Amino acid sequence: MTAAIIVGAGRGQRMGGPIPKQYRMLDNIPIIRHTLLAFLRHPEIERVQSVIHPADLDLYAAATAELSLPPPIIGGNTRQESVRFGLESLAGDPPDKVIIHDAVRPFVEQETISAVIAALDHGPAVVTGLSVPDTLKRCTDGYIGETVDRTNTWRAQTPQGFSFGDLLRAHEQVHYSNPTHADLTDDSMVIEKYGLKVAMIEGTEDNFKITTERDLVRAETILQRGRQENHVGWGFDFSTFTSGDQVVMCGIPIPHSQSIARHSNTDVPLNAVTDALLGTVGQADGNTHFQPDKPSFRGRSSDFFVRQAVSLIAMRGGRIVHLDLTILAASPQIGGHQDDMTARLAALLSIEPRRISIKQIPSYQEGYFGRGDGIGAQCLVTSQFPSL
Repeated sequence: MTAAIIVGAGRGQRMGGPIPKQYRMLDNIPIIRHTLLAFLRHPEIERVQSVIHPADLDLYAAATAELSLPPPIIGGNTRQESVRFGLESLAGDPPDKVIIHDAVRPFVEQETISAVIAALDHGPAVVTGLSVPDTLKRCTDGYIGETVDRTNTWRAQTPQGFSFGDLLRAHEQVHYSNPTHADLTDDSMVIEKYGLKVAMIEGTEDNFKITTERDLVRAETILQRGRQENHVGWGFDFSTFTSGDQVVMCGIPIPHSQSIARHSNTDVPLNAVTDALLGTVGQADGNTHFQPDKPSFRGRSSDFFVRQAVSLIAMRGGRIVHLDLTILAASPQIGGHQDDMTARLAALLSIEPRRISIKQIPSYQEGYFGRGDGIGAQCLVTSQFPSL
């Protein structure tokens, strides 16, 4: 059995405002409700227990209306004490595993919760976090005192997972051995003092702690990002072959006994990509939209038109999500060039290679392309745009 303790007993003094930050509205829903729902919907979490401030009972009741939750536990004077009270409330019917999470981290992903639960099969404690890529400075009175070595340095987040018995005993030992012990800012510090090792697993950037008004704006932006609509565009191009020694596909020259039988826009796959990109913004094919007979477009290479189409998507607030490209040709075979083609496309589209699929019809296909008379390409692109 796995239980989750959602810690929301703080006052949120850095944020200010008439009510504590966990009850501030995010998309017209209290932040703490977003967080609780993330754990309530997870299939491996069997109990969700909130810990709140005694002055917030009415706010909490309104925020959790109609949710299937046990009564909240009243927290203590520090986060450390609040977590201990939450653990002690579960001791009568103890879970095997317990997850501790901040009430003001509403964007915890289901996959992250699952990863924490799974990691507890291999050790008594696990923390989510992010490795630190930036140079760290320790400052005093607004001036740099020293540069801190960032090697093996991580920013700890929640959720943090523990063997329930180990965490409860650790909290009790730390408390009763020294009741005036300075507040430990997260539960991994408590378990470390108990003498147990804590594993670290990768968290996510969106799982940040809402602490300031700027954080709340960032949270609203994330929610708006989720309200996007998908546009799908389809593109096609083909050309006959003529004498030559190579065929260029996705910017990669591939040796062949023939070449494309035209003098401009000779990269057939990229031409199909351009048409598919334009389709996601409701435009016609590349020849219609760019009108290659105009001086500004005459003689341009195929990759130029791909970049122009990508710019159109960006100017409309869109982003390319996925591209599926099929080469229609018995030869040349792309087998040894697929990775290079993918890398070139990824660079042109400014997306990760994992969002690109390139394949080729089998050589045994009959018809125009199967006979080797020419080459074709068809492409599907999915782009996301803000909903109107």
